[in-house]
Amino acid sequence: MTDVLIIKTSSLGDVVHQMPAIVDASRACPQVRLTWLVEQSFVPLVRLHPSVADIIPVATRRWRSQLGAIATWREIGAFRTRLRRQSFEKVIDTQGLIRSAIMARVARGERHGYDARSIREPLAARFYDVWHAVGRGLHAVTRNRLLTGLSLGYEPTGDVDYGLGCPARTDGQRYAVLLHGTSRLSKTWRVEDWIETGRWLQANGLQTVLPWGTEAERLLSERLSGEIAGSRVQPRQSLDLTARMIGNAALVIGVDTGLMHLAAAYRVPLVGIYVSTDPGLTGPVGTGRMAVLGGKSGPPSAWQVIDAAERLLG
Repeated sequence: MTDVLIIKTSSLGDVVHQMPAIVDASRACPQVRLTWLVEQSFVPLVRLHPSVADIIPVATRRWRSQLGAIATWREIGAFRTRLRRQSFEKVIDTQGLIRSAIMARVARGERHGYDARSIREPLAARFYDVWHAVGRGLHAVTRNRLLTGLSLGYEPTGDVDYGLGCPARTDGQRYAVLLHGTSRLSKTWRVEDWIETGRWLQANGLQTVLPWGTEAERLLSERLSGEIAGSRVQPRQSLDLTARMIGNAALVIGVDTGLMHLAAAYRVPLVGIYVSTDPGLTGPVGTGRMAVLGGKSGPPSAWQVIDAAERLLG
């Protein structure tokens, strides 16, 4: 077997967008054994992928907030030792940031990455041994597939396949997941629109499920649940269990957030709501049924989302 290290550390959406490239590599190069270097919080999700043989966790987000602690530097030293322990035929940094390029430099193997014109942080290209030109105007999934293919010597073909098997179905009422939480206030959808949409879903036989990740999101989930009869606030849980919940849903409606891409990965009917960002290069893609509404020009109305949901469920 040929050992290859893939570096895609974060964020959640970026991690999901890397998965089709993992599928491509496993099909085109069956002799390759893939190890994925990823942020610790996303390890449960990467474990779900059948083509990933090993995982190397990193905790840069936590380390940055605790740089003054001796324990942090011990962890960094242990991470470096773990990364240097194994030799790789190739090290592929699809993250394209200075921090990920430094990790690629620490790893043992021929280092591949974007060239200076193809990368978000051009200085990162100096850390690679082999550079590849990949258009910056392409969708993130396509860029990941192309860079991985160029590094391993094949041309990606076929539809986008994330490689995640359908989770075991659970008995009970059919439900829709409303993903209202997002990283920036400018990406949030109006509370009134969520309530109107949730009430329509409940009236049409779909229980509304409201997950959350932060305290502010928990409070909003509880507020929405109080306005949407029969809805359920999902307890906070690990990422793999959240993925299973999304994969079992009859419908997912979500703003610009990483969890929304899991619906695309599992081919769950999806309505993506964009309030202030452009979905062109990082929006949901896949072979499932989906509708992407809104953008930089502004958000869709509740009834536009309801109309899209009705068509997807029809």
